[in-house]
Amino acid sequence: MTMIAATPDDSQAKRNVAVLVAAQAILGAQMPIMFIVGGLAGQSLASNACLATLPISLIVLGSMLAATPISAIMQRWGRRAGFLVGSTAGAAGGIIGAYGLYLGSFPVFLVGSFLTGIYMSAHGFYRFAAADTASDAFRPKAISYVMAGGLAAAIIGPQIVKLTSQAYVIPFLGTYLAVIAINVLGSALFFFLDIPTPPKPTEDEPKGRKRLELLKTPRIAVAIICAMVSYALMNLVMTSTPLAVVGCGYTEGDAADIVTSHVLAMYIPSFFTGHLITRFGVEKIVALGLAILGGAGLVALQGVDLGNFFVALILLGIGWNFGFIGATSMLADSHEVHERGRMQGLNDLMVFGGVTFASLASGGLMNCSGGSAVEGWTAVNLAMIPLLTLAGGALLWLVLRPSDPQTA
Repeated sequence: MTMIAATPDDSQAKRNVAVLVAAQAILGAQMPIMFIVGGLAGQSLASNACLATLPISLIVLGSMLAATPISAIMQRWGRRAGFLVGSTAGAAGGIIGAYGLYLGSFPVFLVGSFLTGIYMSAHGFYRFAAADTASDAFRPKAISYVMAGGLAAAIIGPQIVKLTSQAYVIPFLGTYLAVIAINVLGSALFFFLDIPTPPKPTEDEPKGRKRLELLKTPRIAVAIICAMVSYALMNLVMTSTPLAVVGCGYTEGDAADIVTSHVLAMYIPSFFTGHLITRFGVEKIVALGLAILGGAGLVALQGVDLGNFFVALILLGIGWNFGFIGATSMLADSHEVHERGRMQGLNDLMVFGGVTFASLASGGLMNCSGGSAVEGWTAVNLAMIPLLTLAGGALLWLVLRPSDPQTA
């Protein structure tokens, strides 16, 4: 077993990026599917409307709890093993979710959602895998290109919903059957990955910093906060969007089109986000992302015309892209290879912990804040303010603090 090292021309990294882009396009289609139908299916099954987004919350909770085990699997047996575990769980989640819809059982449906979270956790490691064999110069671009693979997913996922949501007497049953096929077909891609398994540490090799030491590193702490806030806000608003759109009198097709535009906006900037980070610095790009997220909330608060929904969700996607990819790049440059499994698992545990809270809050804010969809949508967007303040303050503190190479 050899140490992970990038070749001078990054040929190995580029091959891996190509595989991961394809995986992002195919397997990543499950993400917009779940965000479109999860809340609507939950609303049809739950006895309490405030629990409509609980299926999405269970997906995120499953992702949070699976982050550390998935990271440990990848550290010991390699990226391929972890990704195959994820796609297997995604297929199992689709099977159980479909069965829950068939039975009309909300608890069974929730079990399927939780298993889908394991898929989501593994999916989140694509961006880290892109950096494994990349040189320092290519690393931000590698992460960015893999995220750009979501463009195809942004088109494929919502179109699958349109084709399958009413294919059977039971709404959304066909959609969950399609999810099973996505995971089975997409898992074959991982056999083309060429990422060496990290060598097992010997007694005389550095063990790396402990988790608490890592979290005390200012740059790591701020990267996690910015990633958590960027992802949590995106989830908070996108989870409520189908409920808000349908609740305001528009159709499920309109909701799917708005989510499509949102997911496209999440990934189109990925073609140049890495270049922007290289040119202007990661802190400026993360700050820009947070500002755009704030702009999305302002547009959403101006009204509930379809145009407002489209513009707000497009801005939400762009803001997430700059904030999350920037924070990921910041984190990737802040720890050593032998700390990778520990740090990346801890990062995703905390990030998806915040996203779990946001998705739980989303349904309650949307359906139980006031007596109308408009009032609920307003509450959702006002909830962005404290989180943006937290992330913006942390980033400003990092930029203004005296430079200390040993703790940066």
